[in-house]
Amino acid sequence: MLVYTDNSCRANDEATRQLKTSISRSDILMIIAVTNQESAQWIQTNSKTTPNIICFDSSPTLTNKLGGSLVQTKTSIESLFTKLPLPQFEKLKESEQVVGSVLEAWDRQNSDDIKFCLLVIVNAYIKPVPVLQNLRAKGFSTLQCMAKNCGPQILNCLLDPNCRKALQCLNKCSPIDQVCNYQCIASYESPQLEEFSLCVLQKHNCLDLDAKIPNLPRVTPLASFRGEPLDQETAEDLFIGWLGINNSDWSWRVVAGQNPAYDQFPCQYQLFYRGKAKGSFWYEPVFQVKTIEGDLVWRRRKYRVKRGKASGTFHFSVLDNGVVSNEFWTIVDVCDDLSWGLFHYHGAARVAGQSYTGAVLVSLDGLYPDESQRDRLIAALDKCGIKEWELFDVDNCSCLNPPLGLPEGSNLHYKIKVEENV
Repeated sequence: MLVYTDNSCRANDEATRQLKTSISRSDILMIIAVTNQESAQWIQTNSKTTPNIICFDSSPTLTNKLGGSLVQTKTSIESLFTKLPLPQFEKLKESEQVVGSVLEAWDRQNSDDIKFCLLVIVNAYIKPVPVLQNLRAKGFSTLQCMAKNCGPQILNCLLDPNCRKALQCLNKCSPIDQVCNYQCIASYESPQLEEFSLCVLQKHNCLDLDAKIPNLPRVTPLASFRGEPLDQETAEDLFIGWLGINNSDWSWRVVAGQNPAYDQFPCQYQLFYRGKAKGSFWYEPVFQVKTIEGDLVWRRRKYRVKRGKASGTFHFSVLDNGVVSNEFWTIVDVCDDLSWGLFHYHGAARVAGQSYTGAVLVSLDGLYPDESQRDRLIAALDKCGIKEWELFDVDNCSCLNPPLGLPEGSNLHYKIKVEENV
């Protein structure tokens, strides 16, 4: 990838000649915040042979182009469709859908969605991208699988208002838009939706998907805590955090997160605890969802947690609305006084075709670490390949009556101690 400022368009020097050559050889030209009319005119003149052009926050004289065809505004393209033969109509309609998905992702202004913007175009017009190809349904074979194996679950879902709304909502989302998909699921979850997903996706994999947990970034876990090498019992205690200390009913509250689909919900409480069974460990996040219809509702999940090979790493698994997600978590850093911590995760919902990464910054009260901790926090984020601007602040303002509480017989800290009344 080559990056130029639009000053190169107007300089008329070696940088201008290099930019002109680069554009002539490029498969994609991405234009960001170019509003100067001289620059816009230069780009139009010198990008006529570039097959794919996508414009963000730029002069309206710059036009999107995909697969060699101009993609106009929605209103003008709709009138154009009626005058085209069917193959051209379908081609332009597909291009418009790609542009719509890309622009919607761009508007969320985070690094994952910016990467998504590029991958969608590459996948559609240059070469297949495996992680996106993986999400394509198999047409008639999918319907055949659903009808053969899940008739009662499909009928029950269609008869239930919430489940029906969930399917209608999901149908409007791009299959690779995790933000849109999970917002639909969290808004309309119901027993019928869980049964539908469990049968169609988890048990029979009717979409024939197989998403993998991402290998990157490789994040190094915290090496020591309070001057001692970190072992797994201490690492579990760090997850348990404040739970049971100073009458705290939660381990941590999420201050900010990096994943736009899963880390941006309001009022996130983390509950980590040891179970009754020997060696068992559990994680229950409690969070609010602002539904598609504007209501605020509480949601709760339950993850089984198993130790990883390296101290400070763990394998999480959860059944979320009928679909199993497996995740690999790393404790990146936790202050000796437990004033804040940073946890990173890689995950995949295999049969839903969703792979993802994220990180959560946590504290006791949901407030950002004070300025004295800034350098240490930036260093911890760097270990994850994350810049501070990528984090979404969590809204912790209206968190009345969260459904907390632990199962009877749960156990908490084994090794670490935290001073009361901190």
